[in-house]
Amino acid sequence: MDFELTPDQKALQANIRDFAQAEIAPHAEQLDRDGVFPTDLFHRLGELGVMSIPFSEDLGGMGLGVFDAVLAIEEIARADQSLAVSAMVSMATGLTVARFGSEEQKRTWLPDIVSGRKICSIAGTEPDAGSDTAGFKTRAVEGADGTWTLNGEKAYITNPGTDISSFTIILAVSSPKEAEKKQYTLFLVPNDTPGYSRGEKYRKMGWRSSDTRPLYLDDCRVPASAIVGGAHKGRWVLHKGYQAARLFLSACSLGLAQASLDHSIAYAKTRQAFGGSLGRLQLVQEMIAKMALKVDSARLVTYRAAWKVDQGQDDLMALSMAKLHATETGSEVANMAIQVHGGWGFMDDCPVSRYLRDNRICTIGDGSSQIQTLLIARECGLDVTFQ
Repeated sequence: MDFELTPDQKALQANIRDFAQAEIAPHAEQLDRDGVFPTDLFHRLGELGVMSIPFSEDLGGMGLGVFDAVLAIEEIARADQSLAVSAMVSMATGLTVARFGSEEQKRTWLPDIVSGRKICSIAGTEPDAGSDTAGFKTRAVEGADGTWTLNGEKAYITNPGTDISSFTIILAVSSPKEAEKKQYTLFLVPNDTPGYSRGEKYRKMGWRSSDTRPLYLDDCRVPASAIVGGAHKGRWVLHKGYQAARLFLSACSLGLAQASLDHSIAYAKTRQAFGGSLGRLQLVQEMIAKMALKVDSARLVTYRAAWKVDQGQDDLMALSMAKLHATETGSEVANMAIQVHGGWGFMDDCPVSRYLRDNRICTIGDGSSQIQTLLIARECGLDVTFQ
């Protein structure tokens, strides 16, 4: 078992880290205060090649693996998790189209996504159904002419309202209302489609510079060519897309946890208390040591899950373990970092206070910690039933 990154991976990691620390981190606090999506920084990520990492060369990508994308997302999140999550959602959505979309969809929509010129979204969540896709109410009805009409509402969707937003892939119930079992279809809906609108952005606890808002479908008509992955196969396709998102969100929490540790070590070395540096106190040393252990263990499970994806291993337990452990670790380590920083950690201008706010949603989105726990239990062979 080789835990060493390749020279190319080390170079990729270092290049993105240098950019993120020099160009993103200094602006993260102000971006959080302003709550405005940083289009210029996102475009610079595109110019750096970040958005193209996991896409094949025939789509304009770098032809690297999901593991390489995880390395990149981790470093961006180490500087600003809000920007990292915007990038990772667009990347996961684009990968869903690359994997399951038609050739026309890939030719038409992916060049701008892969290059980072545009951004895109994936919309499953609804106001009355979070992780429970069986509870979705948004409906798609096929007309006699082969077009589909969508009606419903989606909630808490990332990226759709930015000035460079391109399209959203939307899951809708496509079986008749009288059907005993629901079927679902996934549609690629461009922003200018009549009947599709985006609501006002939410006021949020964290991820304030990442765009999040509701979506509304009011007799929104799309052609059959808008279907991604085949009619009535949308739930399965969406879950595959969510698996990629869960892995990338693990990387977002991992990067934030590392940043929490970085700041805590630096503060413990320089803060003077009780006749010496804060880091001389054994209970502070204990907190730092626990944080380091948690970060490293989260990195191991996240990297392992990414490696398995690139090896073609469909390991749901590894993905759920990464999502559960890394996101919970992000919040735990950010909370401990506040304790190390003392009173200053409670202030808005202390980065670790933002880290705690930002990471809180990571244990909820893309399958909550409770859902991941059930998935792990099911993979262990226990009787866990999802409707």
